[in-house]
Amino acid sequence: MADRLLESVATRRQLLRTAACGFGSVALAGLCSRQAQADIANPLAARPPMLPARAKRVIFIFMQGGPSQVDTFDYKPLLEKRHGEKLAFRNARKLAKTGMSGEETVMKSPWKFRQYGECGQWVSELFPEIARHVDKLCFLHGLHTNGVAHGPSTLFLHTGATNLVRPSVGSWITYGLGSENQNLPGFITISPSSANGGPRNYANAFLPAHYQGTAIGQAERPTREARIRHIANGQLSDDVQRKQFELLRGLNREQVALKPADDELNAVLSSYELAWRMQQFAPGLMDLSEETRATQQLYGIDQKETEDFGRQCLLARRMAESGVRYIQVNYADNGSNPRWDQHSKIERHEGHARATDKPVAGLIADLAARGLLEDTLVWWGGEFGRNPFAQGADGRDHNPKGFTHFLVGGGTKQGFAFGETDEFGHEAIAGKVHMHDMHATILHALGLDHEQLTYRYAGRDFRLTDVEGRVVHDIFA
Repeated sequence: MADRLLESVATRRQLLRTAACGFGSVALAGLCSRQAQADIANPLAARPPMLPARAKRVIFIFMQGGPSQVDTFDYKPLLEKRHGEKLAFRNARKLAKTGMSGEETVMKSPWKFRQYGECGQWVSELFPEIARHVDKLCFLHGLHTNGVAHGPSTLFLHTGATNLVRPSVGSWITYGLGSENQNLPGFITISPSSANGGPRNYANAFLPAHYQGTAIGQAERPTREARIRHIANGQLSDDVQRKQFELLRGLNREQVALKPADDELNAVLSSYELAWRMQQFAPGLMDLSEETRATQQLYGIDQKETEDFGRQCLLARRMAESGVRYIQVNYADNGSNPRWDQHSKIERHEGHARATDKPVAGLIADLAARGLLEDTLVWWGGEFGRNPFAQGADGRDHNPKGFTHFLVGGGTKQGFAFGETDEFGHEAIAGKVHMHDMHATILHALGLDHEQLTYRYAGRDFRLTDVEGRVVHDIFA
């Protein structure tokens, strides 16, 4: 009897000792559970920037294939003077393929350039509509990047890496700032290509899964067919759907309470809740018929050659207006013939310019008219440029050593040009901006410090700009 009494006392003492520590564990579990439930309800809640921000959101207009800088925005009169001459150039593509370089034949632009606006920026006749807005634009003429082929350079443009699976720019931005609208994804890419990186160009990689980009449409299909799949349920009433949703949400929260640190589970469950909110909101966002005829004409939706890209640009404005943090507009295809990739017949640039010029100009004008350009940063460019010398009879090969992008809005200087290439437009020689620098500058405009925006993975603190990158402060007003 005495033995049983001692055993009982010991058991009670053990229970009290265990419980004393366990009370804290129970409280912690409760806090974790509530935090997990809060994360499900609002996984992309807007967060304050690290620095004073000039912009709240980004629209990236991706020109897949590499537009030629010397045929678009980087005027080089020496090309016409020396046209047909053989001169020594360091051909990056040829060096990569053969280890050799040598003389190349200088090729002038088939298009005339002239100065526009009060700033006097030179623009080729390929872009008469964008040229009307040069006093709003900020050109960066000294870009250079890594990779000489589309795949590596496209990945580098989107993720800051050529050979590792890394988060995309949009994923880093939504990781740092969240979203301004909880009824839509924070990061949307419109009609992306399945080639040259494909989904990796808008993936979250090792960041939590709810920072991945949401693709709407495909490059190989018309934008008018772009849909958010299963956005509406025509079989059940709203009341029944709501009851189902509430039941599912309750079950989900019980699951999260058991595994509060499970990133994949949290992401899946938060996506269910976001999908429910999107059902109430997104159908109207995608309906361009709500726009006036004048607005649709502004984007060129009433014309065959501009209708498709015009729809993308108008969707981008509607998404920016609705609080989507990062929107990518893709002038792309499935990779069999990247749009601006004219290794022969550089004259085909003209068709691509006609398809994109009016929609991009319309987007700039529309954002400005609505007051959105003040806190929206528009970014235009491709993965690299093209050489000033001929490939074959009438084409241009890839050139990662010097090319042009432009920015609009978001506190950037208006009617401004930064950097330059050499007298032939081949290599950046002044105001050089590496793609890491471009990424650092985009983040800076949004109030994010590219050196502090990190995520610890596999024992290392990763960032978009790796261990490089500098902010180009000169381009900000």
